[in-house]
Amino acid sequence: MSMWRGQWMRIAWPGFLAACLLELLVFALVDPGELRWSGDLPSRQGVYTLAFFLFWAIATVACALTVLLGTPAEPAGEQVGD
Repeated sequence: MSMWRGQWMRIAWPGFLAACLLELLVFALVDPGELRWSGDLPSRQGVYTLAFFLFWAIATVACALTVLLGTPAEPAGEQVGD
């Protein structure tokens, strides 16, 4: 777990930048006011904010998985016979 202590900014920062890019791309093409909602429409600012944090969470999980899968495995122990 100590490996993660120094990795948080390396994970969160690219996730933040990816969320910014996704926010720009999605809302350049989609107007929240024109979407059909099941209930009352939240404010556009609220939709933008919720979408940004959702994009950030998804991108951060992807970055964390990349760090996790790119970390070399610790040796389980020396094998007998070597």
